[in-house]
Amino acid sequence: MPYTTEEGGRLNNFAKEPKVYQAEPPTNNQKRNYIILGIAAALLIGGVIFVAFSVSNVS
Repeated sequence: MPYTTEEGGRLNNFAKEPKVYQAEPPTNNQKRNYIILGIAAALLIGGVIFVAFSVSNVS
């Protein structure tokens, strides 16, 4: 653990820094999965809003 000594003799403990790495761009398979999940999420939200309006008394 990396400790530093401050004024007055107090110890300060710092967390270990994680290893830094460069992110890799998504593959074509991952891009396709993101599109499919986005469409599924949009349909789910649209369905929830449709059900909410259909059961409400506001119409």
